[in-house]
Amino acid sequence: MERLSEDEARLWHAWKRASDTVRARIGDDLATATGLSDPEFGILTRLEDLGRGVLRQSELATSMGWHRSRLSHQLTRMEQRGLVTRDSASGTGVTVSITDAGRTMIATARPVHAQSVKRHLLAQVPTDELARMTAILEALTAPRNEAP
Repeated sequence: MERLSEDEARLWHAWKRASDTVRARIGDDLATATGLSDPEFGILTRLEDLGRGVLRQSELATSMGWHRSRLSHQLTRMEQRGLVTRDSASGTGVTVSITDAGRTMIATARPVHAQSVKRHLLAQVPTDELARMTAILEALTAPRNEAP
């Protein structure tokens, strides 16, 4: 049975802790300052950045890497808060639109998010290592060309 070496296991556990910790800290900063959760922020920014405020629900799910049912539940909560609306579009499924309240929230949240990312991630990475770290992380998320 193949096992990780001590150094490999150490890297794996450090990666998981770092990812979870940084994301949680940024999410806490967002929630404290704006009342938006990390998923809400992700949805609102994608609506603005990818669709200029409107996306098909299926496209939004794909961009989030979420199953459609998870997104649907999240959107229901966001509709109740007045952040988004959903409309049936004949032949194209459901469209999700950001509301004026959602636009106001995201305008408030973006600087908070940027400051939090800088504090919890970027300030911890030496400037001369940013390009190398970015390249490693991008390589980890590149499409796989290997056989299963």
